[in-house]
Amino acid sequence: MNVLVTGGAGFIGSHVVEALLKKGDYVVCLDNFDPYYDVSLKRANVAPFLDSDNFRLVEGDIRDKELIKGILREHSIEYVIHEAAQPGVRASIENPLKATDVNVTGTLSILSSCLDSGVKKIVNASSSSVYGEVEYLPFDEEHPRRPLSPYGASKLAAEHYCDVFTKLYGLKIASLRYFTVYGPRMRPDLAIWIFTEKALRNEDIVIFGDGSKTRSFTYIGDVVDATLAAMKRGRGFYNIGEGSRVSIKELATQIIEITNSSSKLCFTNEIKGDAIHTQADITRAKRELNWGPKTRLEEGLKVFVEWKKQLNV
Repeated sequence: MNVLVTGGAGFIGSHVVEALLKKGDYVVCLDNFDPYYDVSLKRANVAPFLDSDNFRLVEGDIRDKELIKGILREHSIEYVIHEAAQPGVRASIENPLKATDVNVTGTLSILSSCLDSGVKKIVNASSSSVYGEVEYLPFDEEHPRRPLSPYGASKLAAEHYCDVFTKLYGLKIASLRYFTVYGPRMRPDLAIWIFTEKALRNEDIVIFGDGSKTRSFTYIGDVVDATLAAMKRGRGFYNIGEGSRVSIKELATQIIEITNSSSKLCFTNEIKGDAIHTQADITRAKRELNWGPKTRLEEGLKVFVEWKKQLNV
């Protein structure tokens, strides 16, 4: 298969690229190497693929519709895995226009470029941030969507565009609502990276709020499996998460134990826009994608800690 992966040099995107190449697929990675975090990390993510005859790296922006059309045509793209986004709840609060421009206008550019292109299916990377305010737990796909941040609102708007393009134009699209993905190559602005960095240095770990907020943490390998499964089956919206939930305080404590650290927990003011709780009901994904998570949090954290130690060497 010929596959375009947008944001393919990022955390999730690079893992998807790697899995596709292992399957023998031809992969075009499109990334603009935005300096939201250290660009050298993204370069390192794709460096192992550059010598592959089945890999092409294109540096460009998803908002460039003519570029997208050219890629689809030149490489006879059959599937698009749309991972490119402006991430970060806090970043979106500081700059809501950028989050909206990249995540909404960029997605619209991808969708409109795929019309009459021969693309068989689009897998759209969404987020549990679309839910926001908790009415009940766990979140099923019908839970009310009331985002708490511009980031969450932008991902929900992108989902709506996907739904419209399916109904109006017949594009086959599966939107995956990822729940707090972690693992090797994850972004350095995320809690697990920050907590691990502090623990390895035996420094205090600062938690926003009292640590009682909970999350469904989902290992990157499970997310990749779900993404590839959605290429073959399913349409509409799917929760992709581990299913259980862990408090931020418990997460930090586990990391301290795994690293055998002397770090202490400290608490500071809450951050606006953060969801209080997330928990994924994955019944639909199990039924329609034949997918379920395989990696427990403790196991995944150990893998990440070992990777992070090697990165720090």
